Amino acid sequence: MTADDTEETRPGAVPSAVRAVYGPDDLSSAPVFRGGFINFGYWDGIRPDGPLTVEDRVRSERQLYRRVLDALGPDGNGRRRGRALEVGCGLGVGCALALEEYPYDSVTGMDIHPDQLDRARRANAALLAGTPWRLRLVRGAAERMPFDDAEFDQVYSVEAAQHFRDLEAFARGCARVLRPGGRAAVASFFVPGDETRPEAARELAVRLDSFASGLDVARPVGALTGALAAAGLADVRAVSLGASVWPGLDRYLEGLHLGVSWPRDFLRSYRDGLLDYYLVTADRPTDQRN
Repeated sequence: MTADDTEETRPGAVPSAVRAVYGPDDLSSAPVFRGGFINFGYWDGIRPDGPLTVEDRVRSERQLYRRVLDALGPDGNGRRRGRALEVGCGLGVGCALALEEYPYDSVTGMDIHPDQLDRARRANAALLAGTPWRLRLVRGAAERMPFDDAEFDQVYSVEAAQHFRDLEAFARGCARVLRPGGRAAVASFFVPGDETRPEAARELAVRLDSFASGLDVARPVGALTGALAAAGLADVRAVSLGASVWPGLDRYLEGLHLGVSWPRDFLRSYRDGLLDYYLVTADRPTDQRN
């Protein structure tokens, strides 16, 4: 067993693949990702024909955040959004979008990687200097959130859950830090269905380097919805966004000279039923006590 293997067994430790890709490799600098966002995008209404531009790509990334934030809506009591937590905030540009376009009093961005948080502080220097009480950037793991019980009105995560090693611990954390009546929304990619599919995991590792390296974990979407329900959250729903994500992303990738071909296999894997992109929402019941 190596030192890295030992490190990864600790709850809340940074997996080695995550440590590299979001550290010295700086995934946000890759041509696939533009504008500081690190997501595959939500492409509805974006240039249905012809070549896609960098501006189209940034718009798709912003639209994915809007799709998630819109799903949060007002809380179960019809109150304004209040305080929000983004789990896996990366460079924090999604937090800034949430503060700019939605009526949050404050947004806390949490990320496990210190390099990402350093980049987030630089990317949001003006916001942090001007209204520092509205944006807080905190280091923490999805499985061990360093916050008080019922601290947030809403919790969201955009394309980070595919990295989480313990969905049950993440779900319990969401239930704990949400106040009664609060809502959680998670957007990420999973294997369709409720049951573990070893053959799908093996094939994804063959087709997609992010699964082969251990950066992404091939789990059924039912693992997340089941974990949220087991944690005491209610009205758990999973909606497929695949048709609005993979074809548009592939069209954009077609116009890039990446030097590798495997990212184009996300669309093929979606069409073959091995992978889909989901928006999962869940509510903390108003009568639930800590």
